[in-house]
Amino acid sequence: MRGLIPLRSKPARPGSLLGDRIERNAAPPASTWDTALVWFMRLTALAWLGKAVFAWATILDVRPGAPPFEAEPFGRQAAIVYFAVVDAVAASGLWLTSAWGGVIWLLAVTSGLTLAVLTPQLVPVSTPLLLFGVLVMLIYFLLSWLAARESH
Repeated sequence: MRGLIPLRSKPARPGSLLGDRIERNAAPPASTWDTALVWFMRLTALAWLGKAVFAWATILDVRPGAPPFEAEPFGRQAAIVYFAVVDAVAASGLWLTSAWGGVIWLLAVTSGLTLAVLTPQLVPVSTPLLLFGVLVMLIYFLLSWLAARESH
């Protein structure tokens, strides 16, 4: 069609499907640690999706025996809403095994741990759950490092 600006300013390289892809191969061979990292990310995504659903259940007042959301202090309400959104986005990104998913998930974990330690009245978390959060984060870093080391 005349008058339209092309979407791609550079021509595609020989042998590539698209000219704007950053990968060298369309599907690099999966390594053992890469597969372990994908499984870990998917299982963690399910856990964080459950955490997000729990937060949304709190907001919508569908948890039996829980105090009404409106009765909570404003700071606690803000923390619950923040984690309802960021945990759902992090779970989506982890399930897709994308880099941004790992970054958003790390933001969710570190902000949760920081709030739990610095303001326990807003985000009351038991010590075993704090240690579990740190352990899950360390496992993610270890698997990422092992997968990157094996691919080079």
